[in-house]
Amino acid sequence: METSDLTRAIAAATSVAASLDLPADDAIVLQNSNRLALRLTPCDVLARVAPRGQAAQLEVDLAQRLAEAGCPVGALEPRVDPRVYTRDGFAVTLWTYYEPVAPHVSAVDYAKVLERLHAGMREVDVPSPRFTDRIAEAEEVVANPDRSPELADADRVFLSSRLESLRRVIEDRGVVEQLLHGEPHPGNVLSTKNGPLFIDLETCCRGPVEFDLAHVAEAVCEHYPSIDQGLLDECRQLVLTMVAAWRWDRGDQFPNGRRFGKELLRVLREGPPWPTLDAVTRQLDGR
Repeated sequence: METSDLTRAIAAATSVAASLDLPADDAIVLQNSNRLALRLTPCDVLARVAPRGQAAQLEVDLAQRLAEAGCPVGALEPRVDPRVYTRDGFAVTLWTYYEPVAPHVSAVDYAKVLERLHAGMREVDVPSPRFTDRIAEAEEVVANPDRSPELADADRVFLSSRLESLRRVIEDRGVVEQLLHGEPHPGNVLSTKNGPLFIDLETCCRGPVEFDLAHVAEAVCEHYPSIDQGLLDECRQLVLTMVAAWRWDRGDQFPNGRRFGKELLRVLREGPPWPTLDAVTRQLDGR
């Protein structure tokens, strides 16, 4: 969030907490991109703050259902009603804060916990968008120069063509689809004393499990059973293309977003073998 919005978002979160008798004298920023994550103290609550919209309600409803099904997901704050609180144009949701433990989740454990999440999601019936809706979001950014004024014309044509062709190729496979996390990359996995937990469920959508696996490291995929490698390669290319498009959105607040967008364009033009999104991120972070 921009600095002006950040101040208002923090005030909204602390105001909501105070109205619920959760003392919030301080707010520690844990993540600031298109959505804000705060640790409120001394009540020790995780607050997520975003511009008001429908995704927050979907996330709350889904978190409740998945927790009831025993899925490895971050829990809502148990001391208040599980719902979206609105304040000053922001949607505020309150979650359990987990003290981090070991920072690294092994590839084996990552694959097992993702498999458990997918198994639980097959048992949960909630209205959700399809993975093609996420493609459409990326296409809207690319198609509208007002949304992506810094994107060169040649890159605009390239991304638009790639998004359209990948959508068609994947849909033509006619594979089984199910509810997915949508973005189960390492940034959305917490290492806690209760084991790895997935967070940020607002990206949930329906699609093939390979779409989720396209967001994780190669070593994780090696331990996930019954993967269609050809479909995984197509989904990896699709995820790289969508993320490249989003990084050129004028409203995108991802750290080093334009640099990330340029690197993804280079990778896509270079061609296969397609790297994982995780590998590209680590390379840009110098890890």
